[in-house]
Amino acid sequence: MPGLVSVRVQCPCCWEHIETLVDTSIPEQEYVEDCQVCCRPMVLTVTLDDGDECPEVCVRPEND
Repeated sequence: MPGLVSVRVQCPCCWEHIETLVDTSIPEQEYVEDCQVCCRPMVLTVTLDDGDECPEVCVRPEND
């Protein structure tokens, strides 16, 4: 069922683990979000396969 899912990711800049919300109604998406700890921008690439409840999230620094 589509909706917002909380996902734990690691910031590629400060290496802290943070919680972020992912919209599972969009199967593939990429967006920039600031780290809640160091405030640096990071790019989140989200993919959701059919039948999966938990999205796959890849994180990289924005300037990479």
